[in-house]
Amino acid sequence: MGFPAALAHLLNFVAPALVLALGLATVARISGLKARQITGWWQQVAINFFVGGGVLLAGLLVFGSDGKLATYAALVLLSACSQWVLSGGWRR
Repeated sequence: MGFPAALAHLLNFVAPALVLALGLATVARISGLKARQITGWWQQVAINFFVGGGVLLAGLLVFGSDGKLATYAALVLLSACSQWVLSGGWRR
């Protein structure tokens, strides 16, 4: 496998984490949670992306292959918890 193919595989592997991170940070900003947010939009995207990437990597190591439904469920759950903390939901 050459470098372009390896890069394409890596980008496709982390794409769900990136899309979810962008969506969560954007929806939190639009929904009026901006007043309580403790970080900026880009920082939220970066933190959610790294949380999601870690979940996807853990799913790959646990199950031996990517694309398992349990991994995606954990990705959504942990990314939502991360965004909740970043939006200041724990300070109510």
